[in-house]
Amino acid sequence: MTNAVAFMLPPLLPLMQTQFGVGVAASAWVFTVLTLGGGAGFVLIPRLADMLSDRATSLLSGGFLTVGALVPAIGHSYAALLIGSALLGFGGAAQLLPLSFLRRHLTGSVVGTAVSALIMAAGAGTVLGMVGGGVVVKTLSLASFFYILAAVFAVTTVALIVIIPSSRPESSGRIGIPGTVGLIAWVTAGLLALTQGLSWGVAGIVLLAASVVGAVLWGLMERRSSAAVFDVKVLKKPLVSAACFAAGMVGAINAAYLILVTYYAQTPPEVGYGLGIDALGTGVLTLPFALMMLIGGKASEAAVQRRPAAVLVLGGVVCALGLGWLAYAHQQQWQYLVGSAFIGLGSGLGYNGAFVVPQLAVPEDRAGMAAGMAGTMMAIGFSVGSAVVTAILTGGSAHGTGVPQEHLYTMGYVVSAGFSLLILVVTLVSRLRHRGAVAVGPAES
Repeated sequence: MTNAVAFMLPPLLPLMQTQFGVGVAASAWVFTVLTLGGGAGFVLIPRLADMLSDRATSLLSGGFLTVGALVPAIGHSYAALLIGSALLGFGGAAQLLPLSFLRRHLTGSVVGTAVSALIMAAGAGTVLGMVGGGVVVKTLSLASFFYILAAVFAVTTVALIVIIPSSRPESSGRIGIPGTVGLIAWVTAGLLALTQGLSWGVAGIVLLAASVVGAVLWGLMERRSSAAVFDVKVLKKPLVSAACFAAGMVGAINAAYLILVTYYAQTPPEVGYGLGIDALGTGVLTLPFALMMLIGGKASEAAVQRRPAAVLVLGGVVCALGLGWLAYAHQQQWQYLVGSAFIGLGSGLGYNGAFVVPQLAVPEDRAGMAAGMAGTMMAIGFSVGSAVVTAILTGGSAHGTGVPQEHLYTMGYVVSAGFSLLILVVTLVSRLRHRGAVAVGPAES
């Protein structure tokens, strides 16, 4: 369900823009605050699961998600939509909770199987998100969509409380307040700069620079902290830093792909290009992406245990093939079906490797922290992808139409393929640096 939300809202942005009478920049803020809320959630929620309990953290997250859907449903205004999006983004980080929960209850190679199952669940959620939102708003209203979303989250939260057993906290440590605040600060500054930098100009560049400096200072502080939020030393273990980087790049690919598909598909053909379909049609068009992500998670279940680097590289290659195809052919609906399938398969492979490797490198009481490391990079990557593609699409408009020139979509797909190739480079460099070493968990060691 948390994954469904991430894929429900982007195809609905044009509809929200029309219904609330706001411009493109204002509608983009819905996505921005969703991302900012997610950045804070990816930092805090997985770590809270280590410090509190899985049941308590699930209840907390479910509460944020339910209230986040109720606010725009009841308020029915642009301001309420922004507030609700921030709460949904924060609660949406609960998608990482099953990862740490299963890591604490399973050992050995079964951990990889559990991660594969979660990747498949994420694929199912993506299907639901891409189609469900469009179906609801096509037959009902935007307010009805949020009411239904709130009801589903409420039921899901109750089910979690019933199913998840009571347990004592896995970690006896504490959350380092300075480190947590510092991490949220530089991550938020970076996400804000990436999502709004184009409209802010020099101020956006200054904010991005401040984020980079803050990240460096935070890393130095965490190395000396007795209550580190993210253990920086874990990143030095074989393939862990490459896996986290891959999580970010796959997030960037997914964000770029969704934006490019959504705006091209919903552009009316009268401007000279575009498919002229609605949010539901856009969701159906991207179904192969979701379905193949599910298959990619299952297909790499065994391989990720033995050759995680190969899984990461293969994921990058397959994504590059899909993006390359769409750069060459994206004028017909069937062409999107083909490209979407490749990108979904590659994303499933990439996410599987990206989240398994950090789990195998930490003890059980830090399972939430490991999930948060990869999840935070995924959130940052999502913002990078959306910012880069938005910059490309706003680089020029077709004469007299106010929409992007058609060749800018081709450029967007080519640049997105570059994200895929970066996964290959970083993973191969990591393997060369740690030749012969294998990233395993303490239990297996």
